[in-house]
Amino acid sequence: MSQTFRHPEILEIARREGKVTVEGLAEYFGVTLQTIRRDLTDLAESGRLERVHGGAVLSSGTTNIGYKERRSLKSGAKRAIARACAAEIPGNISLFLNIGTSTEAVAMELLQHENLMVVTNNMNVANILAANAGCDVILTGGQLRRADGGLVGTLATETIRQFKFDLAVIGCSALDEDGDLLDFDIQEVGVSRAILRQSRKTFLVADQSKLTRTAPACIASLANIDTFFTDEPLPPDLAAACQSWGTRVVVAP
Repeated sequence: MSQTFRHPEILEIARREGKVTVEGLAEYFGVTLQTIRRDLTDLAESGRLERVHGGAVLSSGTTNIGYKERRSLKSGAKRAIARACAAEIPGNISLFLNIGTSTEAVAMELLQHENLMVVTNNMNVANILAANAGCDVILTGGQLRRADGGLVGTLATETIRQFKFDLAVIGCSALDEDGDLLDFDIQEVGVSRAILRQSRKTFLVADQSKLTRTAPACIASLANIDTFFTDEPLPPDLAAACQSWGTRVVVAP
């Protein structure tokens, strides 16, 4: 198979899995490691992937990847994370779910929960939970971000400040090696910070691809999170930091 045909498939695997490895691609395509390294170098030089040790990840920087791509990225891992998270969400509470495909996966797992009051700035979450008669849904209002159905800005923040949530479940666009939660949209960052301030307990749902990406705006630290639900064990230094902060880490089966 020529590189002309390999490159689109490599990109598709990267979108689906979040990361590709030299050894994995060489075995998949039946070519040498050197051939795959050249492919990844070409894709990196064209700005479509970023090289990392042993492979490559989707390019990131100051703008997020598209919503449709994010929905398909590590979808199996997101479902597993969402199931583990939803299993620890009781009934009879007030709950906030913010913008993101991971929190939408959590909403899908809450369709059988009863006696929830869910506040959200995510129109997709609201549409999902509209099917659950045992769930009261409140939208914050705010400026509509058409790309992903998010509501951001001053109105969203002011609405959030009217509540004190029992629990908030949030996502992030990237997770720095020092434990900082990162995002691309400064307006969304302001909303996320308000959510954390107004919540008695906070859960983070984020798969391991977030550790291979970067974004320019800082939301908070994992030190501010009660439980972090993810799909793979954390790097040793970050795991040790979470233990020192008292941040519980749940690796979804």
